[in-house]
Amino acid sequence: MTLTSPDLAADAQVRADDRAHVFHSWSAQALIDPLPIAGGEGATFWDYAGNGYLDFSSQLVNLNLGHQHPDLVAAIQRQAGELATIQPAMANGTRGELARLIAEVAPEGFSKVFFTNGGADANENAVRMARLVTGKRKVLAMYRSYHGNTSTAITLTGDPRRWANEPADASVVHFFGPYAYRSAFHSASEEEETARALEHLEQTIILEGASTIGAIILETVVGTNGVLVPPPGYLPGVRALCDKYGIVYIADEVMVGFGRIGEWFAVDAFDVVPDLITFAKGVNSGYVPLGGVVISDAIAHHFDTVTFPGGLTYSGHPLACAPGIATFEVFRRDGILARVRDLGERVVGPRLREMAEKHPSVGEVRGRGLFWAIELVRDRETREPLVPFNAAGADAAPMAAFAAACKKAGLWPFTHFNRVHVAPPLVITEDELVRGLDIIDEALSVADGFADEAAAA
Repeated sequence: MTLTSPDLAADAQVRADDRAHVFHSWSAQALIDPLPIAGGEGATFWDYAGNGYLDFSSQLVNLNLGHQHPDLVAAIQRQAGELATIQPAMANGTRGELARLIAEVAPEGFSKVFFTNGGADANENAVRMARLVTGKRKVLAMYRSYHGNTSTAITLTGDPRRWANEPADASVVHFFGPYAYRSAFHSASEEEETARALEHLEQTIILEGASTIGAIILETVVGTNGVLVPPPGYLPGVRALCDKYGIVYIADEVMVGFGRIGEWFAVDAFDVVPDLITFAKGVNSGYVPLGGVVISDAIAHHFDTVTFPGGLTYSGHPLACAPGIATFEVFRRDGILARVRDLGERVVGPRLREMAEKHPSVGEVRGRGLFWAIELVRDRETREPLVPFNAAGADAAPMAAFAAACKKAGLWPFTHFNRVHVAPPLVITEDELVRGLDIIDEALSVADGFADEAAAA
């Protein structure tokens, strides 16, 4: 790892250009101050002042193989020298090879891949396929979810980012998924949560009209909105309901696909086979924008003689597919999937459970592989969140103080609402992982202070 020497002039220039000309997503432009980044390697990135940060968010949970992985960089360089781009209507060896590799690790009965530019348009096109195949327009999605920022994808999204974008796709209906810690169904066990969540979903299907519902879309493990691992039996139960009512099951694996929980696709861990699988992020660690839909043979065959009315100029771009092929090579050579399972079971899980015992601000920890959430509370008994839902400004101060303590100690955290997520690159060393967990452990004392204030009040 090579930290740059401080370069205050470069820092100032990057800041000036950014503030004058870059319009940032999800932000009030005058209220943000983005940190200029000079470089990165592996699980670390650094700024122009020479400060290094352990990347415990994998940027946006996409940098699965870390910053500047030499195999991925070399793959892009080779492809650029051979053929930088070609339109998607033509056959290309790099594109075809990646599609074959993806199909080979998908569940049985998946042979075709439709490439997109990212996760949002993967979900858009999966929904389009479902609607065309079933002839039904309505789509069901969870409240606690994120599916992207294009028109249908943002409507599918259950979190507050949807609100300002409404109305968009009027054919989307939301329902409650399982969340045992804050059960909408007053469940006392995982078994009850599964049964009651499935009963709620079936009632939603009945009341919305099964004859109107083309698809149900679910993040296999809910990502930004809580790292909610489905309880045993829930996803197979969703599959059964889809079969019963003639509904297409779309598994959104944009965040958890390609190794995040130690599987090629997370559905493999839950004994379920969907009809469509969407992916992006980890397929090539985001080195060049790429996403897609893995299509079950039954749905793919529908379009054998019927035109699919969709396409993208950069679908299966060679410069994006090349690091995707390299990703498969790295995963297999370096045993990434087994490594992720081992680190999750042996290092992360036990350490987070220790933190839960130690810190009064920790209400629950949950996750698997290298994908975990620490849910922070003011009161363990009432489970009052450390900050209100969708908090901003002064209301969000406790989480801001926690995040600041992490950054001061050299760790860049992923925080959302009242949670901190643990999602480092899958290539993080064990020493780095332990050091990052140590930093979180120490920073939790800041959150404990707010919990203590609530208890004293």
